[in-house]
Amino acid sequence: MIQPADRLSSVQEYYFSRKLKEVALMNAEGKDIISLAIGSPDMPPSEQTIDKLCQVAHQPDAHGYQPTMGTPELREAMARYYKRIYNVDVDPKAEVLPLIGSKEGILHVTLAFVNPGETVLVPNPGYPTYTSLSRLLGANIEYYDLKEDNGWQPDFADLFSRDLSHVKLMWTNYTHMPTGAPACRETYDRLVALARKNSFVIVNDNPYSRILNNHPLSILQSEGAKDYCIELNSMSKSHNMPGWRVGMCIAKPEFTQWILKVQSNIESGTFRGLQLAAAEALTTNPEEWHTEHNINVYARRRQLAELIMTTLGCTYDPHQVGMFLWGRIPDGYANAEELTEQVLHKARVFITPGFIFGSNGNRYIRISLCANEEKMREALERVKLIIEK
Repeated sequence: MIQPADRLSSVQEYYFSRKLKEVALMNAEGKDIISLAIGSPDMPPSEQTIDKLCQVAHQPDAHGYQPTMGTPELREAMARYYKRIYNVDVDPKAEVLPLIGSKEGILHVTLAFVNPGETVLVPNPGYPTYTSLSRLLGANIEYYDLKEDNGWQPDFADLFSRDLSHVKLMWTNYTHMPTGAPACRETYDRLVALARKNSFVIVNDNPYSRILNNHPLSILQSEGAKDYCIELNSMSKSHNMPGWRVGMCIAKPEFTQWILKVQSNIESGTFRGLQLAAAEALTTNPEEWHTEHNINVYARRRQLAELIMTTLGCTYDPHQVGMFLWGRIPDGYANAEELTEQVLHKARVFITPGFIFGSNGNRYIRISLCANEEKMREALERVKLIIEK
């Protein structure tokens, strides 16, 4: 009898993949579910970005295979972007590697740096893909705690006291998802010191830095960071391009060459139109566009998400940033899923239980801001009805 590879027993189907099938069935039954679960921006990219894609798509010579490491135009635009937004100097020829989204970058980086049986440090709570891909690739996973009473920042007293000589790679993610904890220069400085002390690589996943945040930071701003750190970034959130699958890996030349060796054996480059349109967005989007789309729109939606949280009896940190709102559930619920299932089946609103991000998320829920204000107001009214009963 044919059996799947043993590695499949180490993971489950991604929560949202499984749950969205259930939501689709409910919608097919006419239940009209409002999704406040996934961080997929519902607004379009800038007009000039779309125009550039269309322009290139009409060129007869634009449809062939492209360099795996990206076009010079895209690499140069990414380097200029890092200088303009984060004040980080980047060599476009040697320190920039375009990605088909930063999620794919997680796979490529892990393949490039971690052998089966070696250890990866993963935040709890944190993005589930850090754990699932590490397991699929045969790595050992060791968690480090993020707690609300420490602002969801790493416990450096614990980390510096632990024997981490066996660790090969550490994942960090600030602006943090799912908690919305902001990036802090002190955190980045101490992470670099931790990597230096233990001679391992830190990968900072940084796609949310411009959402509801006027002061985006990069771990590469810290002194000596390039010796030990890689940063992944994405245009999915900051430029409303989730389905375009354009991300970037910023690292020193030695690291990018190792990752490129993996990438070139998996991919054959991204469509030229997408690359040049992404370069257009990085280069010509005015700050006013980002202020409106990344700050003003999400701020209005955030107010409605806070009202939903309050109606559900949840508490939250008003200083969190990013495109989600993270809140602690009332003590009367056994766990977060009990609350989210009640909201889904009674109010017909889909929100995310925090357990999917790790055990430290068991008593939290997450509301996405990726729905328009009309939908969020409707979700609020639906939630009010089930709470009042």
